[in-house]
Amino acid sequence: MQSILRRGASLFTPSPSPSPSQSKPSTPNPNARPILSSADFTKAPAPESLFDKTNPATDGDDCEHDCATCTIKYPAKFDVDQEDELYGHVNGWSTHLLVATGKTDWVRDVADEEGSVMEAVERGGVAPGNGKLKLSASNMPVPDEYHAHEKGQQPTTVLLLPSFTIIDHVTPQLVPDLIRNFVDPAVTNTTPLTGVSKPAQAPVPEGPEAGLMTEEQIMTSLKSRPCPHAAVILLCSQRTRDARCGQSAPLLRREFDRHLRPLGLHRDLDDERPGGVGIYFISHVGGHKYAGNVIVYRRRDFDWYKAGEAQVPEAGSEAPEATTDEGASQCIWLARVRPEDCENIVRYTVLQGKVVKPGTQLRGGFDRERGLISW
Repeated sequence: MQSILRRGASLFTPSPSPSPSQSKPSTPNPNARPILSSADFTKAPAPESLFDKTNPATDGDDCEHDCATCTIKYPAKFDVDQEDELYGHVNGWSTHLLVATGKTDWVRDVADEEGSVMEAVERGGVAPGNGKLKLSASNMPVPDEYHAHEKGQQPTTVLLLPSFTIIDHVTPQLVPDLIRNFVDPAVTNTTPLTGVSKPAQAPVPEGPEAGLMTEEQIMTSLKSRPCPHAAVILLCSQRTRDARCGQSAPLLRREFDRHLRPLGLHRDLDDERPGGVGIYFISHVGGHKYAGNVIVYRRRDFDWYKAGEAQVPEAGSEAPEATTDEGASQCIWLARVRPEDCENIVRYTVLQGKVVKPGTQLRGGFDRERGLISW
């Protein structure tokens, strides 16, 4: 088991053009990381040059064959576009925000959900200072207190990628805090893995100067924690945008689950054991005619959470500072995925960062270790 996991070495970025809904001017945030230019990362000209393609000589003959034990099939009339060229046609992004809703389908535009965190992020007038934000509603479970509040005041959970950061108890009113204190300082798709430093944090006010703090310096009440997963698989499930997404996502999830469980990597939606792979349904990502759309964010080290375990502080000394979480090293966006593809996606893509069918399934992504992007 450990040898299988350690095989997963890894290999991930954005053009920071804000969306029209985020075009309002905003005060620069001193905590924001500088936006890296396209010169810092290189566009991979072909799908085979962004991620390693599986090779029977090194990966075995299994990489050339679809799953033989798969019994799950798409409906007979499940038809997707097989002609279009997929690679290199997705718009870049800097960070990706998943908002927990506890649902698997949403209104056509999730920002139209009145009183939601999605509405506040998309239309609240506070644009991230580190590039374009990709927004997704997700079926991540909402906290218990969500149901005890009125619409518009419901606290929920968000997952920020590629930093693999969970921020708890986010309400629509706290979205500016979320953007300024967590999104802006976070690593982006174009933050190289080498030299990742801890994000800046606003100072804690003390003494008479506390009353003179500017709005940007006030500490937020929001708290963050590392996402416990080594990788996440995101499946577009929004039936209101396209029936094929609503059909494919549950079937793909079942097949991914079947192959993750024997490896001890399966995690339920509320399973926060460190390591493993979380599978989440998300709202429309574009290209529903290429269903199923599967986005994999993966760390380069599946045992990252064990870092620092051997550091035992001496009596009377402070505990060692936690190792910086570098976040996802790769994001691999696949399309036209069928249930029979899931076994090899787990075996090669999730665990090793390789792509089995780049020419027909790879839409794009990034590799922060190699400094490569697809846009």
